[in-house]
Amino acid sequence: MAFSSDRQSLIPTFLYSTSLTSQTLSFHKMPGNSSPTLSPSSDPTRNFVIPAPSEPGKIEMFSPQYYAACTVGGILSCGLTHMAVTPLDLVKCNMQINPAKYKSISSGFGVLLKEQGAKGFFRGWVPTLLGYSAQGACKFGFYEFFKKYYSDLAGPENAAKYKTLIYLAGSASAEVIADIALCPLEAVKVRVQTQPGFARGLSDGLPKFVRSEGVLGLYKGIVPLWGRQIPYTMMKFASFETIVELIYKHAIPQPKSECSKPLQLGVSFAGGYIAGVLCAVVSHPADNLVSFLNNAKGATVGDAVKQLGLLGLFTRGLPLRIVMIGTLTGAQWGIYDAFKVSVGLPTTGGVAPTPVAPELVKA
Repeated sequence: MAFSSDRQSLIPTFLYSTSLTSQTLSFHKMPGNSSPTLSPSSDPTRNFVIPAPSEPGKIEMFSPQYYAACTVGGILSCGLTHMAVTPLDLVKCNMQINPAKYKSISSGFGVLLKEQGAKGFFRGWVPTLLGYSAQGACKFGFYEFFKKYYSDLAGPENAAKYKTLIYLAGSASAEVIADIALCPLEAVKVRVQTQPGFARGLSDGLPKFVRSEGVLGLYKGIVPLWGRQIPYTMMKFASFETIVELIYKHAIPQPKSECSKPLQLGVSFAGGYIAGVLCAVVSHPADNLVSFLNNAKGATVGDAVKQLGLLGLFTRGLPLRIVMIGTLTGAQWGIYDAFKVSVGLPTTGGVAPTPVAPELVKA
C-alpha cells in the first residue's frame, strides 16, 4: 500500500481520538524498492499514524458524508444557540448603539419590556436563525476540511509539531467564507433590533434595507465583521482544541477512549465555555464597530471611533457579551459534538501523541 495513494485517507491522531481500535501502520522499505511503503506492524516503536475507523453503517472519516455531517452539526450548533440568546443580543446591540438609554444590562431589559413587551425580546430572531445557521454550516464544515487539508500539506511530523498553527489557519480560512454567508442577514438583524419601527423582521426588513442602501449595502459591514469573527473563530477553535487536550491530559485520570460519551460531551462544553470567554474579549472592539456601522446609514469606522472612543470600543457591552459568548460557545461545542456522536463520529479534540520520529519519515 503506497503512501502517496493512501495518505488522504489517514487520520492525524492528534486531531481526533476514538474508542475504536484499528491496525497500526508503519513505514518500511521493501526489498528492491527505494520508495517507502506502509505496512502493518506490531512494533510500538515504529508507530506512524492510525487510519480512521470504518464500520458498517458508520460514516468514514474525511469522506463527503463526514463533511456533510459536520456541516449539519454546525447548522444546529450555531443557528439554535444564537436564536436562543436573541434577548441578550438585543440588549447588547442597543447598549452599543444607544448607551444613554440602555445604561446597563438590567435597565436595558427593563426599557425593552416597557416599550415593546415580552414579544420584543425576540425581535430579529428569523435573520438571527438563518444567518447563523449559514455561518455555522460554513464555519464547522470548512474548518474540518481545512484542518485536514493543511495537515496533509504539512506532513505528519510538522502537523503534529505545529498543530496549533493548523487550528488557527483552518479556522481563519473557514471564517472568511462563513462571514460572506452571514453578513447580509447580520446587517438586517442589527437594523431591525436597534431601530424600532424599521421593520418587523426579515421578510420586510431585507427589501427595505436593499431599497435604502442597495445590495452592496448588505456587505457594508463585511470588513469589521471579518475583524470581529476571524479573531473570534481562531480563538474559539485553537483554544478549544488546546483546552480539551489539557483537560484529558491533566484533569481526567483515564484516557479519552475509556471515558463515557456523557463525560466527553461535558468536556466539550467546559472547553467551549472557557474558549468563549477568551473569544468575547478578543473580538469585542470589532463587535462594537459592526453594530455601529449597521445601525447608522453612511457611517464610517472613523465615526464609530470618534463617538464611542477607544475605551468604549473595548469595554462597552463587554460583561454581557462575556456571559453571552461563554454560554453560547460552550453550548455550540456541546451540540456539535453531540451530533457527531449521534452519527457515530468521535468528539473533537483529545491528547496529542508523541511526535513522529524523523527517521521514520526519512526511511
